[in-house]
Amino acid sequence: MSINSQSISANSIFTLCYATMNTTHLTETRFCNLELSDSILQGLTAAGFDRCTPIQDKALPLSLRGKDIAGQAQTGTGKTATFLLATFQHLLNDEREKITNPRALILAPTRELAIQIHKDAVQLGQFLNLKFALIYGGTDYQKQLLSLKGDVDIIIGTPGRVIDFYQQKAFSLEHIQVTVMDEADRMFDLGFIKDIRFLLRRMPSPEMRLNLLFSATLSYKVTELAYEHMHNPILIRIETEEVTNKAIAQSAYCPSNEQKLPLLIGLLQHYQPQRSIIFVNTKRCAELLDAYLNFNGYKTAALSGDVPQDKRQRLLNDFQENRIMLLIATDVAARGLHIADVSHVFNYDLPQDVEDYVHRIGRTARFGASGEAISFICEEYAYSMPDIEDFIGQKIPVAAITQMLLAEIKHPERPKFVRKPGASNKRLGQKPRVPSSTRGNPL
Repeated sequence: MSINSQSISANSIFTLCYATMNTTHLTETRFCNLELSDSILQGLTAAGFDRCTPIQDKALPLSLRGKDIAGQAQTGTGKTATFLLATFQHLLNDEREKITNPRALILAPTRELAIQIHKDAVQLGQFLNLKFALIYGGTDYQKQLLSLKGDVDIIIGTPGRVIDFYQQKAFSLEHIQVTVMDEADRMFDLGFIKDIRFLLRRMPSPEMRLNLLFSATLSYKVTELAYEHMHNPILIRIETEEVTNKAIAQSAYCPSNEQKLPLLIGLLQHYQPQRSIIFVNTKRCAELLDAYLNFNGYKTAALSGDVPQDKRQRLLNDFQENRIMLLIATDVAARGLHIADVSHVFNYDLPQDVEDYVHRIGRTARFGASGEAISFICEEYAYSMPDIEDFIGQKIPVAAITQMLLAEIKHPERPKFVRKPGASNKRLGQKPRVPSSTRGNPL
């Protein structure tokens, strides 16, 4: 590991910059050698954590001493534990009288990420006398509002619902001692930045609190946010030699449209993944693929952007607990998903945004594991591959399609709610006509 430290001028946004090249998952630094309380170390031991990842190794010694951090690292590298441990220790160090209003606010861009952060907080903080409140939009309004009553120490949530409850005076931001912004670049992508600034401006001034910002990319917009709402933050970059994780084996096939479904099922039969995600570009394709795979004996679920939150969380729980082996998802639906032990990612449709390719395949090979990413360069989306290869800086090897890989498939009755191109608008409940030109090419 080579480390390059560079001092930045006083007029710069950041006071110090670390650029780290790392090819291993864990460092030699142990949590027990950091300035962490025994109760925090007890939670780490119970969770099976002993040594730091690179982002934890660089960020924790500074944040534990009250330094603001703007951290950049790939997904699945331990950023969540980094800011949770720093938050816990900062609150434990506070010797003031007990405050009834929240002392820390952790903001995430998606409901799924907020839920995952809360789950990790409960696990790592199981031996601490801290109370957490999880609030996000789409469901459980009264239940979440009720959870804010009493002595809540840490609020974990999405910006919109947090502002909603704040404006109802369900809690105050006057005593916030720690602010965390996770996946800040995604906050900008989803249009949350005005909400973020609304909340930050109602807290104590930046020098009166610990500010932690983490992001997959530290763009100009993100660094500008850090300059405006943090106190002399230290920039920490954990950079790898490649845009994509080396632990992910990437490959591709070039099927015709008629071969896509038989090839997918053939690969599923060959690899037999226990847990896999299949990415598509449209809700319609997700629904059709879900119907065909279920009819061919696979336990699947389709996750698109308009799935109600209760159903969405139920499907994700089924997937995590192996009641569903295949999750079919669009890019919007997959934002913020942090699911362990995904062995294979299939790009059934190539993404039209090159950054989405990196986010997609990053769902596998998490926390030091290995994984496989298999992409279909089909007739419709083949134009995306040159841009993807330019972005990741490498060629993706293309494998030959053999007859053995093309499985025989069963064809279910077409779902009544799906209209194929050319089908007329029939009255509700009548089976749509399938044009002869599309028969044999279901997807």
